[in-house]
Amino acid sequence: MLSNWLIYALGSAVFAGLTAVLAKLGVVGLPSNAATLIRTVVIMIFLIPLVIIRREWINPFTLNTKSLIFLILSGIATGLSWICYFRALQIGPASIIAPVDKLSLFFAVVLAVIFLGERLSLYQWGGVILMSFGALLIAFK
Repeated sequence: MLSNWLIYALGSAVFAGLTAVLAKLGVVGLPSNAATLIRTVVIMIFLIPLVIIRREWINPFTLNTKSLIFLILSGIATGLSWICYFRALQIGPASIIAPVDKLSLFFAVVLAVIFLGERLSLYQWGGVILMSFGALLIAFK
C-alpha cells in the first residue's frame, strides 16, 4: 500500500510534467515574466478558496519568526525558479528543459544532507547520481 507522502509526491511529479507542456504552450507570444505572473495569480485564486474551505488559514504574523523567515525565503526561491523556468521554456524545448529542471533533485538532496543533517544510503546516493546523469544525458544528447 502506498504511503500518503508517496501519493502526494507522485501527484506532484505528474502535475509538474503536465506543467512543463502547458507552460510551453502558454508562453508563446508573451513575455515569460508576464506568464509567470499569470500563473502565480491563478495559483492564488486556486489556493485562497482551498485554504478557506479546509479552514487552514493562519495569520502569518502569528508564526514564529524563524518559520516566517524560511517561508519568505522559500517563496523567493520559488519565484526565482519559476522566472528562470518560464524564460527557459520560452526559448528552448520543453523535452530538454523539464529534465534539466529536475536536477533540482540533486540540489535538494545535497542541501538536505548539508543543512538538515539527513542521511542517504549508498543505494539512494546511486539513485541520485543516476537520475542526475540521466537529466544531463537528455540535455546534452
